[in-house]
Amino acid sequence: MSALLVTDDRDQDAGVRGLGTAEYRSFLASRADVSFLQCPSWGDVKDQWVAERVGWSLDNGELTGAAQILYRQFPGTRKYFAYLPEGPVADWADPDIDRWLQPLLRHLRRAGAFAVRIGPTPAYRRWDAARLKAATGAGRRIGDILATEVDPLGSAVAERLRTRGWRRCGGDDHGDADAQPRHVFRLPLFGRGTEQLWAGLNQEWRRNVRTAHKAGVRIVTGTAADLPEFYRLLRITEERDGFRLGRSLAYYQRQYEALNAEQPGRMRLCLAVHRGEVLAAHTMITVGRRVWYQTGASADHRREVRPSNALQWQMIQDAHALGAEVYDMRGVPSTLDPQDRPFGLLRWKLGTGGQVVETLGEWETSMGGTTNNALYRAFQAYLARR
Repeated sequence: MSALLVTDDRDQDAGVRGLGTAEYRSFLASRADVSFLQCPSWGDVKDQWVAERVGWSLDNGELTGAAQILYRQFPGTRKYFAYLPEGPVADWADPDIDRWLQPLLRHLRRAGAFAVRIGPTPAYRRWDAARLKAATGAGRRIGDILATEVDPLGSAVAERLRTRGWRRCGGDDHGDADAQPRHVFRLPLFGRGTEQLWAGLNQEWRRNVRTAHKAGVRIVTGTAADLPEFYRLLRITEERDGFRLGRSLAYYQRQYEALNAEQPGRMRLCLAVHRGEVLAAHTMITVGRRVWYQTGASADHRREVRPSNALQWQMIQDAHALGAEVYDMRGVPSTLDPQDRPFGLLRWKLGTGGQVVETLGEWETSMGGTTNNALYRAFQAYLARR
């Protein structure tokens, strides 16, 4: 921790304490619902933030929750914005969340935080692929469609946070203010064989995978040396699809090094090669029984050999072979309008037969007090201008 963030251990809440990396990793290994964003290696990736790891116990001293906190200093002050991406790793089913949430907030206040953003992990709503495909139309959005399932835990957690003064970033209708995607696409793997997963692909996906195989597309695992090619294809993809991630090649190189130093194979670079040329490159991250398809890139030419479909099908099979229970394809747009440019990404992922999951999104609160509230308002104004 930076010297500005050191707190006196004698002033710690009885249940909240700093954790060494080994103890923190050991706790994460005991949980099945941990995001890669809560792994220590992710703190190494975010070089403009200072990372701290804490844990808490409620009864017999055994850890019952933990969090990786990223701090970013507000310019010209000794105050920090605290961010817990897809965290904390806590018992969200506990109806008395104040038992661990209030001590955590007191810890953050002592560390100099003027505000905090968290990412509760329970799901809010789910939509099956078939339901959304049938509901596409002009001006329609996912939120307009009756969900296949509403998660009672997610609804309860949202209400508990609201009554405690937390604000859902972007409100209930828009997740644009979230740093992490509010709508994600997940393919359940648990209890399913590869034959069932293949049958779950729609007809177009199965045809495209066969086309790629007949054309001689090969799927290989890349190395750090292939990251510049991945990044070149990513820039092509961003220009073609009209988005900009704003990340450098050095960012992906740092990510690849940090995640794989923590656990070999945690981050993979998967390549689709045709006639000796890389036509598609996707990154894959594994933590416990979850696998994420994080970032995808592809060339503009020879798209008729369907390299991305073949690549994703192999990644799904690899995730299944690793024992993953869920294959998370990360963010999707909320539009169901075929005329909207972003809809193409959702349509592509729907073809795998999974589900769109609306997470609870990210929630914020000020640490309270005149100075903290003023800094929080200034911080919100800054984000609104970006």
